[in-house]
Amino acid sequence: MNDLTIKQVESDGELRAFINFPWRVYKDDPNWVPPLRLQIKEKLNRKKNPFFEHAEMALFLARRGKEVVGRIAAIIDFNHNEYHQEKVVFFGLYESLNDEQVARLLLETVIDWGKKRGMEILRGPVNLSMNDECAFLLEGFDSPPTIMMPYNPPYYIELMEKCGLTKAKDLYAYFMDRNHATEQQVKEVVEKIRQATSFQMRTANLRKIQEETKKIAYIYNQAWAKNWGFVPWTDNEMKFMGKSLKALADPDLVIFAMHRGQEVGFAFGLPNYNEIIKSLNGNLFPFGIFKFMLNRKKITGMRALVFGVLPRYQRIGLSYLLYDELETRAKAKGYQWAETSWQLEDNEAINRFTASIGGRIYKKYRIYEKRFIPLNQGEKNESL
Repeated sequence: MNDLTIKQVESDGELRAFINFPWRVYKDDPNWVPPLRLQIKEKLNRKKNPFFEHAEMALFLARRGKEVVGRIAAIIDFNHNEYHQEKVVFFGLYESLNDEQVARLLLETVIDWGKKRGMEILRGPVNLSMNDECAFLLEGFDSPPTIMMPYNPPYYIELMEKCGLTKAKDLYAYFMDRNHATEQQVKEVVEKIRQATSFQMRTANLRKIQEETKKIAYIYNQAWAKNWGFVPWTDNEMKFMGKSLKALADPDLVIFAMHRGQEVGFAFGLPNYNEIIKSLNGNLFPFGIFKFMLNRKKITGMRALVFGVLPRYQRIGLSYLLYDELETRAKAKGYQWAETSWQLEDNEAINRFTASIGGRIYKKYRIYEKRFIPLNQGEKNESL
């Protein structure tokens, strides 16, 4: 008897079940980093998260009998669709048991939800947008994810492909340690650039975090405007992010490049808080916060989250200066390694740059998609 059902999350109890389900999927996985429940609740809160000023979302739970066996979010980011002139319904926050029937039901539900809203493409996972965690881990299951990077069981890849989804784009994460082979070569390049240019570096002022995040957003929105999947940050999203950064950011790892008194580039490194979060089992209170504060200075790695350079200052070596400044500061603070992520597989300029500074690809991620016919074009339903 097939008693598999799916229902949209509506009650507080269903939301708790949605948030708690991953603990079942990953109960025996030593590399999983349990997310902080309070953080997930805030992300999903339509009143608090400014993402929902330009997006619509529905959460769904799959059950076999009374037992939860999967979950998924259906998301329409209107800013993304307008910017790229696409009709995409994203799926995100995907988790399921290793069950093809469950996977099909979850994905079909998002397609049906998207069809009713005139969408034509299923794409994901994104959690909740391309500016958040996104993609499934494809290679590199032998170590935990860094902060704000995804993780999943290997069988998710097989489930997606059995359900007819195909690759949309692969993303890369690069690893660097303190003594990489190209260190001396990079120093020589940096010195030549310094002699030929007149850039200055400054540390971000977290006491003026909202002003600083506006500058980051301005540079980021111009620097990445032509990239696949890019969606501009809104002012309110930057304010929302600024609040988080004030609590988490290491100001020595947030660097602005200055030219004639103006910010023209930035480098953003974030301590790998996953090294601490892993032991909290999703709970910051009542005791997790003390463990977090006591151990944050013991973090060994950092994630080079993003670099941004205004278009007119690109291709003159400023990225090398920013990287060198970030690396020098990170080493001085005792960080032993760094991950640079994520990078598009076909962004050849950035990938060559990262390889030239000693990075090696150690994890790969994949975003999937599937095209379908929306209901307003006469299609009643379609199975995966």
